[in-house]
Amino acid sequence: MRLLISLFASGLLLLAAGDAPADQKDPRLDELFGRLHSVEDGKQARLIEGLIWRVWLETDSATVDLLMGRAVTAMSAERYRESLELLDTIVQLAPDYAEGWNKRATVRYLIGQDRAAIADVERTLELEPRHFGALSGLGLIHKRLENEAAALEAFEQALAVNPHLGHAQAEIKRLKRKVKGEKI
Repeated sequence: MRLLISLFASGLLLLAAGDAPADQKDPRLDELFGRLHSVEDGKQARLIEGLIWRVWLETDSATVDLLMGRAVTAMSAERYRESLELLDTIVQLAPDYAEGWNKRATVRYLIGQDRAAIADVERTLELEPRHFGALSGLGLIHKRLENEAAALEAFEQALAVNPHLGHAQAEIKRLKRKVKGEKI
């Protein structure tokens, strides 16, 4: 528990650290990813994942922040058309903001626009190659498209970036049996 509190406190200090740029270029991410790879406790890993997501969501634009909040709210309420329109605006206003592309990929996946979702994931990964959410999402898209080899590769990449993704581990086991004929 003491370690968890210490980790949380230092994470808050990381998040409050001065004039650091936000989003995927934020220098706090390197330390957070280092911690993610060094922790073994699942609760600590989820805390660090949450801190990473918070950094990814941050921008230097009040407008983009406002639009993102509305897009996430609309997505949560299953108002996908509204969310997609907001996310289209975000990627136009901030084309180098990885999380805008990632969230749009998520909405496109949810409405069955798999090819467009893949394009958005690819842009996300160009901007933030460590985006384990985008990599996992890519695995889900390829799985739905019945492209098991590509799904396996995406889940393996996601797990390499974040070794605490239980769903990726499960998918890798299942897909290895199917793609490679390996017995688990």
